[in-house]
Amino acid sequence: MERIIKSKVRVQKHGEVFTPNRIVKEMLDVPGIRESCENLTATFLEPAAGEGAFLVEILDKKLEMVSEQYNDDLKQYENYSLLALSTLYGIELLEDNAQICVMNMYGKYYQCYQKQVEFHQGRIKKNVLDSAKKIISLNIENGNFLTRQANSGQPIVFSEWKPLNLRKTTKVLKVQRTEYTLDALYENIKNTSGKSLKSIPSEPEQLDIFSFLEEEHEVEVKERKEMIYVPVPIVDVYKEEMEEL
Repeated sequence: MERIIKSKVRVQKHGEVFTPNRIVKEMLDVPGIRESCENLTATFLEPAAGEGAFLVEILDKKLEMVSEQYNDDLKQYENYSLLALSTLYGIELLEDNAQICVMNMYGKYYQCYQKQVEFHQGRIKKNVLDSAKKIISLNIENGNFLTRQANSGQPIVFSEWKPLNLRKTTKVLKVQRTEYTLDALYENIKNTSGKSLKSIPSEPEQLDIFSFLEEEHEVEVKERKEMIYVPVPIVDVYKEEMEEL
């Protein structure tokens, strides 16, 4: 029998109820939604992702479409399957559910990738799997959709993975990652391409431990460096390559 609750306590405390797989499939088969599930670049945000029932099903549909339309060879499938994966986002309040969601998303991607590797008589590439892991880990957030905050107390941050050379004949896709807070997405704020919400402090001036014997010495702390993500092949996004703005 399919499980729809984990415990009565979780239902009472968090209102946690899982949607049966049959209902998930029926909801995603509604006209309009069905077409979006088969659209390579259509994005989805699941505000209460749970263990990923909806996201995994959407990913399955998208990867099936990729296998039919962008599968001249394994390299093309790898690139376009990662792009399809990058369009799916989720927020989940409960940490254990968020972790399971990430694992379920990765499990579905790996299963479909392995099938195409066998079809093309190729080999599984570590950089493709590492990039899939990076995309999933950044697109699934453990936090509260209503407050728009992560469980850490920081604003929820998502990454846009914008393809720069998306054409039907392109096999090797380049993307540029740009970070947005959920608040910025709500307010339709457009960030500079490649913008990172992280910053790296410059090295402070070295302090001579004997300087206090001579005169008062102040340590000068330089401004934090603003960084941007540089365009990279989508199969290499796991490297998180950046440069100073």
